[in-house]
Amino acid sequence: MTATGDLFPRSSGIILHPTCLPGEHGIGDLGPNARRFADWLVEAGQSVWQVLPLGPTSYGDSPYQTLSALAGNPLLISLDALVEDGWLAPEDLAEPPPFPTDHVDFGPVIEWKIGLLDRAWACFRDQTVNAHRDELEAWREAEAEWLDDFALYMALKDAHDDRPWNEWDPALRDRDRKALAAAREQHADRIGAHAFRQWLFARQWEALRGYCAERDIRLMGDLPIFVAYDSADVWSRRDLFHLDEVGRPSVVAGVPPDYFSETGQLWGNPLYDWDAMAREGYAWWVRRLRLCLRQTDLVRIDHFRGFEAYWEVPADAETAVDGHWVPGPGLSFFDTIGRKLGALPIVAEDLGLITEEVEQLRDAFEMPGMKVLQFAWNEPRNPFQPHNHVANCVVYSGTHDNDPTNGWWAEACDEDTREMVRDYVGHEVHEPSWTLIRMGMTSVGHTFIMPMQDVLGLGREARMNRPGSETGNWNWRLPAWALDTEHPVRHRLAHLTWLGRRRPDQRRSLYEDGEAMDVAT
Repeated sequence: MTATGDLFPRSSGIILHPTCLPGEHGIGDLGPNARRFADWLVEAGQSVWQVLPLGPTSYGDSPYQTLSALAGNPLLISLDALVEDGWLAPEDLAEPPPFPTDHVDFGPVIEWKIGLLDRAWACFRDQTVNAHRDELEAWREAEAEWLDDFALYMALKDAHDDRPWNEWDPALRDRDRKALAAAREQHADRIGAHAFRQWLFARQWEALRGYCAERDIRLMGDLPIFVAYDSADVWSRRDLFHLDEVGRPSVVAGVPPDYFSETGQLWGNPLYDWDAMAREGYAWWVRRLRLCLRQTDLVRIDHFRGFEAYWEVPADAETAVDGHWVPGPGLSFFDTIGRKLGALPIVAEDLGLITEEVEQLRDAFEMPGMKVLQFAWNEPRNPFQPHNHVANCVVYSGTHDNDPTNGWWAEACDEDTREMVRDYVGHEVHEPSWTLIRMGMTSVGHTFIMPMQDVLGLGREARMNRPGSETGNWNWRLPAWALDTEHPVRHRLAHLTWLGRRRPDQRRSLYEDGEAMDVAT
């Protein structure tokens, strides 16, 4: 496998999860504003749109703790598109609740939007003439390997007041064949509703991906290494995880004390039984990666180091301090994946405590690692400083787990760090986010990615996630004015992209004193 050349040409782009897009329905979606953002990317000279995981979220609203590793988030479905399709009426959307525009208020959004999706299903189901019925049935058959279990799991959660699967009737918890057959018959309509939602998501995502591809925008997905305990994945394949006889985790995932937490991070995800997965030729992972690469052009694997060794914590531990490292599947995993799927455009999230063995695993398959510029200033030989970058890496000003750069500069940096940055660039730093954007654009690293918050010069108030905090995350939304084609920020970004030669077909865009003009090169 190779991760250079056609897989990773020199480019730059933006991290922005679709939930962050502006719009009238309380949460960003895959509708008109997603296309508007793709157009904005082109106007700003960008060619990569990185998103967070796209799965259906649960308690805490984290896209890294989803109800399925394979399903899509129904909250991302465009309601406007359902009106166009005739499955909702315009009056259904005429009086939405008074949602805030600067953040997602998930509770009211879920209640309102899921109700409308059920209304759309009822309309679709009851139409006597429905040209799309055969399309849905064909899609359900093609995706049955994962969809059948997921739709049943969601219908059973509905029937059990959303309780996790280990609190269901033991026959359903343990997947007794007769009990499952009876449940499929009893809950056939709810199963159909959940399959319908997944079809809508897949249909709209495919249309958005095609729109981006026409504009030479590549989509970068995000794949959490672990899955949530309360998920269709664990319920349907308990044999692939370290669980006890009644399905409770015996050990869980986390990380040791680090930059974010003195007691480590106790994620609580069940850990894989890698021996069981190996006996099946890692078929579960092959299916997962194949689907992800149908949705996106590139994929960042979160917590890549877990494939070399992962932090195992007793299930009853209160913090991650008492965990220990356990060897992961390593070379055999990626050898198998490579044979079955070919060259993989994988970005390895290699942040945190990274050993020589992790780097060797990453480099054996020529996967680019990550260089985060906010982390570059704790000592003079830091490998994240731009002069230490290698060509095969993805450079970030910051990530969704950090303060936006202006907030980092104002509230998280000490004066020694600020002085080192000033010394490095040779002048006073008046716009920290743009200082790091310029560094990233001119880095030798083949890809540079920046949060949209950095482009807009926002501070800590716009942070997406605070690791270790269970509330107040994942809800930031992009202000509508940010996508105004007349706003000069896009010209400024386009100019730095041209300066870093990150879009070969780009015309030069000069940005001076808030004025912009295009100059053919």
